[in-house]
Amino acid sequence: MPAAQRSIVISRAVDDVWAFVTDGSNAAKWRSGVLDVSKVSGSGVGEIWKQGVKGPGGRRIDADYEVTAWEPGRRMAFRAIAGPVRPTGEYKFAQEDGETRLSFSLDAQLSGLKRLLMGGAVQSTMNGEMAALDRLKAVLEG
Repeated sequence: MPAAQRSIVISRAVDDVWAFVTDGSNAAKWRSGVLDVSKVSGSGVGEIWKQGVKGPGGRRIDADYEVTAWEPGRRMAFRAIAGPVRPTGEYKFAQEDGETRLSFSLDAQLSGLKRLLMGGAVQSTMNGEMAALDRLKAVLEG
């Protein structure tokens, strides 16, 4: 099953990193695959975001998501609710000597033919999401 995880230390306070990462409208500033994103409804657990990401050939693919866990300053988890693949993900935030350790994980349950045909591409996308943490660090520290 495609999965990825990574941690990074950002030279900013937890509250700053939390506010930026959990506001989906900031996604295109640091995640290169995001084409558009807008909040649909809710706040905290149950919050829904409509999101379009780059798919094969650069075409737009729906990748809407719902927040499934919300612990301010500590943890936010989500699940995709639109698109051909429906990964789950989690951000964890921890204060370390005035900086923030951000840990991010993604997981997609693919089975049968979908796993065979899409597994490699999904893993590659997940790896790209992990690499985007470097851009996040640059944006927040810049």
